[in-house]
Amino acid sequence: MTQRQAIFPTDRHALYDAHRYSAAIRSGDLLFVSGQVGSREDGSPEPDFKTQVERAFANLSAVLEAAGCSFDDIIDVTSFHTDPENQFETIMAVKNEVFPAAPYPNWTAVGVNWLAGFDFEIKVIARIPQQP
Repeated sequence: MTQRQAIFPTDRHALYDAHRYSAAIRSGDLLFVSGQVGSREDGSPEPDFKTQVERAFANLSAVLEAAGCSFDDIIDVTSFHTDPENQFETIMAVKNEVFPAAPYPNWTAVGVNWLAGFDFEIKVIARIPQQP
């Protein structure tokens, strides 16, 4: 049976302890990353929406890196949006910087009415590269 291993970025572990969940769980060669938001180092929301989206991707990158992964290893994305119609252009601009070339991960976007003070959240599943 495959064991679960909790993964945490080095500088944000206390936030996960406070809320009692893991940043990501490694199971076999898959990494299941919890939703990442555009929070500042203290956990508070970034007020500017574009910067909030960029921070969410930066926070995601830190979790991926802690597991030995990168954006290239992502196979599945789910994102949550509080105002999809008005946020779409901004999110797509940041997304296109992060994923500039095919093959792109599959993506599901979900409109929601509450994200604990945030306006964008992204969770992913990635395949962990084999170590040589």
